[in-house]
Amino acid sequence: VQLQASGGGLVQTGGSLRLSCAVSGRTVSSYPTGWFRQAPGKEREFVSVISGYNTYTLYADSVKGRFTISRDNAKNTVYLQMNNLKPEDTAVYYCATRGFVGLKKMPSDYDYWGQGTQVTVSS
Repeated sequence: VQLQASGGGLVQTGGSLRLSCAVSGRTVSSYPTGWFRQAPGKEREFVSVISGYNTYTLYADSVKGRFTISRDNAKNTVYLQMNNLKPEDTAVYYCATRGFVGLKKMPSDYDYWGQGTQVTVSS
């Protein structure tokens, strides 16, 4: 199983970015795919997750109303649309897949990870 995260960059406060996570070796329509982020000196934290068989989603309180997770089954890719970005959203963003059903928020619940993509929001 491999995940390739992309779409990060430098954006001003209030701007938008869309992250992509291309998955191979595991079908995104069968298993949950999540996004996490890690800022310098901080622990990796949950951002959002989308279920496999249906379209249930969960969001961290800090991003609720600003970020939207979605997937394209034909491309086996999961997206994270990030709007109204704030400096505190600056981090390396990782996507991860989980080999069991259920929406989970702990990094330890996910077994394969992408390499991360840097998001920097300037004030």
